[in-house]
Amino acid sequence: MSDKVTVLVAGSWGTALACVLADNGLQVSLWTRSEEQASEINGQHTNRKYLPEAVLPDNITAASSLAEAMRDTQAVIIVAPSKAMREVCRQLKPFYHEDMLCVHATKGFETESLKRMSTVISEELGAKESNIVVLSGPSHAEEVVKRMPTTVVVASRNERAAAAAQTLFMNEEYFRVYTNLDMIGVELAGALKNIIALGAGMSDGLGYGDNAKAALLTRGIAEMVRVGSEMGANPLTFAGLAGIGDLMVTGTSRHSRNWRAGYMLGQGKSLEEVMNSMNMVVEGIRTTQVAHDMSRKYNVQMPIAEQLYRVLFEQSDPREAVEALMGRDPKNEMESMKLEIWQQWHS
Repeated sequence: MSDKVTVLVAGSWGTALACVLADNGLQVSLWTRSEEQASEINGQHTNRKYLPEAVLPDNITAASSLAEAMRDTQAVIIVAPSKAMREVCRQLKPFYHEDMLCVHATKGFETESLKRMSTVISEELGAKESNIVVLSGPSHAEEVVKRMPTTVVVASRNERAAAAAQTLFMNEEYFRVYTNLDMIGVELAGALKNIIALGAGMSDGLGYGDNAKAALLTRGIAEMVRVGSEMGANPLTFAGLAGIGDLMVTGTSRHSRNWRAGYMLGQGKSLEEVMNSMNMVVEGIRTTQVAHDMSRKYNVQMPIAEQLYRVLFEQSDPREAVEALMGRDPKNEMESMKLEIWQQWHS
């Protein structure tokens, strides 16, 4: 079997995962549409646009030709933005075959259809969704490329595929990988936590302190569990790396683009100003729109997502959004969780 792995595309997270794979002794081909970026990676072993301080291993090569990047590869790792996922997979299809391990590490949904990324990939590649693997968890690219200790989860309905992905990425020195069979829960958790991270940043931008942020993060998990259970996820997944773990790091760190976007909103910047100032995709903005539609489709209350939707897309004032959340009718903390969910979580 070939020891070559292909990563699509050469953004910050794709490049960081390429570094892990290279450190594991694999030959890594990193695909980019930009010939200039490919030339920089091959000639200087840097990707300054996305990871300005990183020096890439010599066994990472870049290609602007997808045919070249995919030649003789044993696995493909897809790290395209959610809005580009369908198009990237259409380009990938001529080079994909069923025996190839397919892992994606994108935390988002398709806005129009509300579909998870594994569903989009399956449709475009003609692959069984059960064989696709999702990689998620608390993992800033900026820390991974510095070889700081990081732990993630790989999830698939196919145990063999999950185990193969675990073997591919596991690095005993700094990158620990767990497996999980709940692909739906891992995908939902990875995407939905971006909304709550936006809210946490907005709270910090408003100067509301740690008490407010802790409450927002905790109640955000409750929203994620509610909608996740309706979509077939295991509630316990939201208590793991893809849920609480990823929410903690995304909702509290200045490395987080979702937190930074929320922070700027809290300081009074418009959505247009925020988007123009960011160098990378902010998945939480698109995901907030999806959650707004999901809450109606599944008849699930998501008050935090709803207020963020109003701030992002209806020009609501962030302070008014917080006041609306604080002024909601009194509740029992557990009443909004189905009894069977609560029992599972504490069994």
